Amino acid sequence: MLIGVPKEIKAFEYRVGLTPSSVRELMLHGHQVIVQHNAGEKIGFDDKAYQDVGARIVASAEEIFRQADMIVKVKEPQPQECRLLREDQILFTYLHLAADPTQAELLMASGAIAIAYETVTNIRGGLPLLAPMSEVAGRLAIQAGAKCLEIHHGGRGVLLGGVPGVPAAKVLVIGAGVVGMNATQIAAGMGAHVVVIDRLLEKLYELDFRFGSRIQTIFSTADAIEKHLHDADLVIGAVLIPGASAPKLVTKTMLKMIRPGVVLVDVAIDQGGCFETSHATTHDNPTYVVDGIVHYCVANMPSAVPRTATVALNNATFPFVLALANLGYQEAMKRDIYLARGLNVYRGKITHAAVARALDKPLFSGAITPNS
Repeated sequence: MLIGVPKEIKAFEYRVGLTPSSVRELMLHGHQVIVQHNAGEKIGFDDKAYQDVGARIVASAEEIFRQADMIVKVKEPQPQECRLLREDQILFTYLHLAADPTQAELLMASGAIAIAYETVTNIRGGLPLLAPMSEVAGRLAIQAGAKCLEIHHGGRGVLLGGVPGVPAAKVLVIGAGVVGMNATQIAAGMGAHVVVIDRLLEKLYELDFRFGSRIQTIFSTADAIEKHLHDADLVIGAVLIPGASAPKLVTKTMLKMIRPGVVLVDVAIDQGGCFETSHATTHDNPTYVVDGIVHYCVANMPSAVPRTATVALNNATFPFVLALANLGYQEAMKRDIYLARGLNVYRGKITHAAVARALDKPLFSGAITPNS
């Protein structure tokens, strides 16, 4: 199979779909790889690194999309990229279609086979291709939030860990999944007072076992969220429903309960955000203020540390890339029901139930029938 790796064009996005190490493995299995000029230059993977392992460098994204049987990316394709896709061409990347109806329409019009990293599952019901970026984003959320709490960034002027004789900041983490777990780890490690809210008791048990008295776990209700928003300094939105729009757990009304200078970091912004006042921002202009509350809603947070993020993502995605290349998408998904759950768009039709609901589109369920 001929696999193409275009350069990411979303603002301030420096990750790359395949590392030179991943390319080498694909070449060893008899596949060909073309990489767009300077696709990985910003993170230390220059053209020579790809050429040394057998990849061919091409000048433009148009060449990549015209030649490749499968496109491997990081971020969702931008409109100009969607228009380059061909019928039956495989696209393997993050999509986040529930919050992006325009992209969904363009992918449907292309006739391509679009497989989303964020809806591939595993035997435990987890999201193995979202997890590495969730780990990075969860840790970055505390880093970013701590910076935004500084007075010259609009925050309350509070040091996350406090000092002797001065209380630590209160960090409220809404959601105890991978993002929430990693945010909790960093916040607790910095000495903050951490409260984690979730409705899955097993997640709360896991956090309680791991962190003990260093944190407080609370079952999620509207009352619980309101109570803990009242005296929080930093709030991390870390709620995810696979493939669907994020629930709005902090409403505009609740915002009135929050003190000026408090920071909200919405890690769920790729799926529409879990704060009602959230809208996507970029790394060059990451924050805005609503009613005195600082909002940090960068839609591609891990691209702030793109080399770490790229290697972590490749560690997770490569086995699936190899399976798709070795077997073709139909056989690969017939053999692996968990990969099949990543299929979002198939020849003009939406094939993931949560995405179909979010976009108010009919669900097509006859694309791939996994082997029993």
